[in-house]
Amino acid sequence: MKAEDILIDLKELSKKDYITREELMEILKKYAEEISVYDLMMATAHMRKDGEYIHKQYREKYLKIYIKHFILRMKEVLNNRDFKNKNIDKESFDESFPLLKRTFEKERISDDDNGKFPLIYVITSLYTTFILEEPIHPVGSEFPGNLKVEEKNGRFFCPVKDNQKDNENAICHLCLAEQTPNI
Repeated sequence: MKAEDILIDLKELSKKDYITREELMEILKKYAEEISVYDLMMATAHMRKDGEYIHKQYREKYLKIYIKHFILRMKEVLNNRDFKNKNIDKESFDESFPLLKRTFEKERISDDDNGKFPLIYVITSLYTTFILEEPIHPVGSEFPGNLKVEEKNGRFFCPVKDNQKDNENAICHLCLAEQTPNI
């Protein structure tokens, strides 16, 4: 099984009239089981390398949040049996395919050692969006200008979401957070 096979399995799942969280979790777990401790270490190194370009003031916060919420989520995916098995938003799921494919390919190119970072990225994005129903950038993620992703009355707001609307490769298009008002 190759990492990119997840896209085939997800596309096959999308042929159904409706998709349950349990069905999606089966696929996510299947691929998360293929990720070793070594793969997680290499993905962490990949993120640290990407973090070199982030302003020093935000770098450590970025790394702490992203390593916890992107990389270490694999264990959470494998162990999660405590979710309500309801249908996911099929329209949003179906619309995610071109984005997931581009993201996978982009991350594959930037992953120097051909590790499993692209697979981790796709699993985490789908898990966070459709199973946890949380924003891809975790609440508290900080952006320049001391702006943060926030939750208010069960809704999530991101201060930079609209900045990515013209970027077809931005994973923000999958994210359920709304643009923070008045920014």
